[in-house]
Amino acid sequence: MRVVVLGTGGTIASRTDEHGAAQPVDRVDGLVGRLDAGGVEVVGRDLFVKDSSALTTADHAVILAGVRDALADPTVSGVVVTHGTDTAEETAYLLDLVHTDHRPVVLTGAQRPADAPDADGPANLRDALQVAADPAARGLGVLVVFDGLVLAARGTRKVHTHETAAFAQPDGGPLGRVVDGGLVIDRAPAHREHLDLREDIATVRVDIAAIYPGVDATALEAFAAAGARGVVLVATGSGNANSSIVAAVADLTRRGLVVALTTRVDSGPVAGVYGGGGGGADLIAAGAVPLGTLRAGQGRMLLLALLAALGDPAEVRLAAPRYVLA
Repeated sequence: MRVVVLGTGGTIASRTDEHGAAQPVDRVDGLVGRLDAGGVEVVGRDLFVKDSSALTTADHAVILAGVRDALADPTVSGVVVTHGTDTAEETAYLLDLVHTDHRPVVLTGAQRPADAPDADGPANLRDALQVAADPAARGLGVLVVFDGLVLAARGTRKVHTHETAAFAQPDGGPLGRVVDGGLVIDRAPAHREHLDLREDIATVRVDIAAIYPGVDATALEAFAAAGARGVVLVATGSGNANSSIVAAVADLTRRGLVVALTTRVDSGPVAGVYGGGGGGADLIAAGAVPLGTLRAGQGRMLLLALLAALGDPAEVRLAAPRYVLA
């Protein structure tokens, strides 16, 4: 089995400098060369070496192209992307939205630097290689493999700042596990839809706005003035705000922006339950698109991809519900 490993940096590639701060410096060959690949033939390619918190939409476009190029080789069984944990959930979901190949794409990383005595990167990378090479992973889409868990891209979130069990599926649970180097699949991934990107996502601006007591439309207006074509509202509760935000959503929708609605709550879907001036029912009536169980980072990726694929905001609003089904 032949697996391409694409390096992007992150903690898995980091070492501690003289000031005690971890910085990504290691290349893929160094990451792979330090572990037993379990019989998998590994081809390493560096895309860039960055903290994932510093990634841009242009960087995401580079990752999309890197995966596409790797899978152009029919002898490749799968692809692993080493990635920082801060924004791995965004990259994984964006990849999943465009990934139609049956061969798996697996994201992994680390919570501890490569030079830490208890570094978790080598075990995570070894597990990711085994999953990417396993025929049982075919057809599962883009996966996040971390701390022994195998997670579908959609709905996966980082749930701890520093523990090695960094990722979870709060609204679904893992697809499976890596046990003694072997892949165990417990269930199939949820409903998946795919997009054909017709526009460079680096040219599409989508922002995220937080809702909190007393918030007004200042941030929304600033994003619109900066050229945003979409905004994700991180609302309270099941998707609630206030009357000034409802008015702003209606105005932005009339002006051709797509406003999507998620929540700051850890689990559960957004819903148009409350009305009376600023609830979810009012926001949806004003034009906001509910994102189901998608949270802000992945919701933003969905708007980016839909806008790049469809262009027209009305088409995006109509299409979005297909991508947030359970």
